[in-house]
Amino acid sequence: MFRRLPDAQTADVPVTIDGQPFAARDGDSVAAALLATGVSACRSTPVSGAARGPYCMMGVCFDCLVTIDGRPNQQGCLVPVRAGMRIERQSGARIAVDAQAAP
Repeated sequence: MFRRLPDAQTADVPVTIDGQPFAARDGDSVAAALLATGVSACRSTPVSGAARGPYCMMGVCFDCLVTIDGRPNQQGCLVPVRAGMRIERQSGARIAVDAQAAP
């Protein structure tokens, strides 16, 4: 479904996905990096547990929610990868975040 087009040379950015090291491309969104590494499901639904993955890639559908550096419910399609980023897939319902505790 997803494959990269040949393009200009880009630098690799080291990231961790579910505890495993991967090299993403500089300039990729988190969702694009997940797809490029073969991860097609970012989260599962709370009711049926169905796998959900990046769909619109522009922040409308919320199917690409992931936890980034310990912050849950991040839209992976809107967040560019950074060196050392820790990305984790989410299971079930969105995780409530205390507004006071968020950085």
